[in-house]
Amino acid sequence: MPMGSELSSSSPTPYPTALVVMPGTGSDADYVTRAFGPAAAELGVELIASEPADDLIAGHLAVLDDAARTHRSVLAGGVSIGAALAVRWALAQRRSTGDQGQCAGVLAALPPWCGNDQYAPARASATATADAIRDTGLTATIAAMRASSPSWLADELTRSWSAFGDRLEAQLRQAAAFVCPRMDEIAGLTAPLAITASLDDPIHPLRVSHEWRAAAPRAAVAELPLTRWGIDPPLLGTTTARTWAALWSDRSS
Repeated sequence: MPMGSELSSSSPTPYPTALVVMPGTGSDADYVTRAFGPAAAELGVELIASEPADDLIAGHLAVLDDAARTHRSVLAGGVSIGAALAVRWALAQRRSTGDQGQCAGVLAALPPWCGNDQYAPARASATATADAIRDTGLTATIAAMRASSPSWLADELTRSWSAFGDRLEAQLRQAAAFVCPRMDEIAGLTAPLAITASLDDPIHPLRVSHEWRAAAPRAAVAELPLTRWGIDPPLLGTTTARTWAALWSDRSS
């Protein structure tokens, strides 16, 4: 794979020096560090893992803005709602600069939904979990989740949900209320969009990933089965990063 110095010499847009990654709903910086750390090393960029703040949306976007102030060019990445936020930030860069600004690309793992889809499984899941915490408490909600989840997911969510504690319900409700980029908005994305879709994850339908790809001017999708990326988080990050690298190489040739 071409390294940063090789690509930057032939492209008018600077090769990125940082990758900012935002976790999915109920997840945290620990997970995206494990999932995207090897990818950042492979790309030769600094990894900045965003930790969810009390104001979930504004907090993540502030981390991207801070990175843009200290790096000439950044990759915006995320998992699930983190992927949607990455696209939202990239679109804001275009509106403020007229081009792709400091966003060298978007790394979108497991896109959750399009626009304001009220029937999105990820949205319904976040709302149902928040309701369960309100009605039965966090401990009981975690126990119910563990009883219905594969062991790798049960362990991952038990760790992050327990760390959030009383903050989790509010995080879930903010995520469920978020309006993802619409197809007509994604059509205005100038930065390359690299997507990793799950072949068999009911919470993140394959259809959504391909809708994002079809809408974006420069995009590609890689597909992975849930049984592979679930037990191997770095696979999710490296697959997405390599998809972006191919798009970047194509536009630089």
